[in-house]
Amino acid sequence: MAVKGVSHIAIGVSNLERSVAFYRDVIGMPVVVEEIESFAQGSGMWQMGASRRAAYVRWREGPDESFVVLDEWPPERRPEGSPARLFQVGVHHFGFWVDDIEAAVERSRQAGRKILSPPREGDTKAYGEAPGKKVRSAFIEDPDGNIVQLDQRL
Repeated sequence: MAVKGVSHIAIGVSNLERSVAFYRDVIGMPVVVEEIESFAQGSGMWQMGASRRAAYVRWREGPDESFVVLDEWPPERRPEGSPARLFQVGVHHFGFWVDDIEAAVERSRQAGRKILSPPREGDTKAYGEAPGKKVRSAFIEDPDGNIVQLDQRL
């Protein structure tokens, strides 16, 4: 048995419209589904039955392609907490390959998002690859403060 890839990343959001605009317009992932999802009582982690608003965004279509789920729970079920900080224990950021990092960072800036680190050049060794090739990377925050890394191969 071998892992084929990442299935999805699920991100709890405080405002679905604002987050959809960020991941669609800034990062460049089209929305493929946006709906209210209901979970029956006793269905796994939703023991008491609940509904959420969700949007699914993808960068590529296909049965084994990864996607992102943005979900907003109603106020009475909305989870509390703050986004992880870079390099703390647990999942602290996620990255996306982009074809034009400068344009993506500029769209982020125009959308009022915080730029944590502007594009900088690094070696592919930091990506678990053979050294000697270059990648530009930037860190930005999404509307809820989650850290998003953007990467572009040079």
